[in-house]
Amino acid sequence: MNKKLLSATVQEFIINYNDPLEKLAFAGSPFKEITTQELIQQIESRKKTVKKLPSYYNTEGVYYPPKLNIEQTSSEETAAYKATIVAGNNIADLTGGFGVDSLYFGKNFRQVDHYEHNEALSEIAAHNFIMLNARTITCFAQDGLSGIENKKYDVIYIDPSRRHNTKGKVFFLRDCEPNIPEVLDTLFNHTSTILLKTSPMLDLSIGLEELSNVEEIHVVAVSNEVKELVWLLKKDCFNTPLIKTINYTNEVVETFNFKLSDTSETIYDNPKRFLYEPNTAILKSGAFHLLSDAFKVKKLHQHSHLYTSEALREFPGRRFSIDKVVNYSKKEMRGLHIDKANISIRNFPESVATLRKKWNIKDGGELYLFFTTTIENQKILLVCSKL
Repeated sequence: MNKKLLSATVQEFIINYNDPLEKLAFAGSPFKEITTQELIQQIESRKKTVKKLPSYYNTEGVYYPPKLNIEQTSSEETAAYKATIVAGNNIADLTGGFGVDSLYFGKNFRQVDHYEHNEALSEIAAHNFIMLNARTITCFAQDGLSGIENKKYDVIYIDPSRRHNTKGKVFFLRDCEPNIPEVLDTLFNHTSTILLKTSPMLDLSIGLEELSNVEEIHVVAVSNEVKELVWLLKKDCFNTPLIKTINYTNEVVETFNFKLSDTSETIYDNPKRFLYEPNTAILKSGAFHLLSDAFKVKKLHQHSHLYTSEALREFPGRRFSIDKVVNYSKKEMRGLHIDKANISIRNFPESVATLRKKWNIKDGGELYLFFTTTIENQKILLVCSKL
């Protein structure tokens, strides 16, 4: 950590630099004790925090790590959500990283211990906590598992990283560092509550096979993209887990909760006046069989994951009015004369790219086309307008 980067003159340069970084790389650093690469790192990483980490971006004197650390960290939105799941006197963040999760845990805990084995990153996080006035956080530049050896915590939080040599293979928790199934008993010697963040790539059923004591699973999406899975583990919990889905949109926060043991009858029907597409958090959770009863809508097909109704319903996802139902055939498709639309496929044998090329439909516009299959296994196109 080069503290020369924190001088007022250098900070002004970093904040106001808007030229291409290639230009700076070619010209070189204008500051004697600061390298060009150090300047580029600060400028590049800071720009990545504009929407993801606004508190950092809008605070003077924040020191930025390499952009990879920014890309891997939680957003403030998801960090704030995780901080609502647990509370207490003290919490250990065993994989502290840049410190965004610790920052938000500090709002609900008297003491946060931030463990980060990368000494440089630990130093950066400690500096930034001071700048952000997060005085309840203590940084330890060491491995979290060894750091808690003689300590007790109300909550332990951990965000394991996937080992690089497992890239491209099926994702298991045992492929991560640390190996959570292997160290679970050890962690429960130091706490009764564990909060575990995992990648959205992890299959819920696989996670449940590898973990015990799961009380809740939170499927967290932002702008209809699942960002992370958060698992709440309790030492004495042996109940069926509660699944909580949450999707932050620009307008509302969509939520839907259910127990894995919940059952409900799915009702099927052909398209009516309105169409519903579940948000990605619900799609990830697998709650397809519960939506008919919960929202009074009917499913188009067992594998289509699209729903319909005659009257407009509240629904955790996108809602559309169905303007036209078209049998998928050459004759009917050629009679549509649609040259621009947003295309989605659900339980349909052709890809979006193939459909665009085949029917010469450009991307964009106000129309939404859903290519799908009905309960009678008929291939159809739904021409829709977004509500």
